[in-house]
Amino acid sequence: MKKGCRIGCGYDVHPLGQGRKLMLGGIEIPHTKGLLGHSDSDVLVHAICDALLGAMGEGDLGRHYPSSDPKYKGISSLKLLEDVLAKLDAKGYQVGNIDTVIVAQAPRLGPHLPAMQKKIAEIAKVDPGLVNVKVKSGEGLDAVGHEEGMIAHAVCLIEPI
Repeated sequence: MKKGCRIGCGYDVHPLGQGRKLMLGGIEIPHTKGLLGHSDSDVLVHAICDALLGAMGEGDLGRHYPSSDPKYKGISSLKLLEDVLAKLDAKGYQVGNIDTVIVAQAPRLGPHLPAMQKKIAEIAKVDPGLVNVKVKSGEGLDAVGHEEGMIAHAVCLIEPI
């Protein structure tokens, strides 16, 4: 791998459903629905993992942590992020910065963004100023706008240690 700064982008989407906690950015958000999936389905952390894996040229989250593997059933997405960060370190890279967007109609996420930023920075062992978490509404359009799911996008810069 050529040593120099590298950029990766990540994307994730999960449907919302009853009977699950809503985990976003590694924190639990009070809501009547949670994200459905094999792990805790934290779309934000999944998008960050995909962006970091992409920057390393290592494919995507599903390639490393397939939903067909029972050992990942219900796993905290923060554990997956820790493992991806260990892969990053093993390749001689560190996080330069992380920029993200959550697309969700409800609940109101603005008050929770600083806690998400802090948690992600803590796991990534970077200054919280290097992690940006934004939120956009679904504007009442499509599945996200009808509160049927959530989407997250992430862009990460990695740099040699």
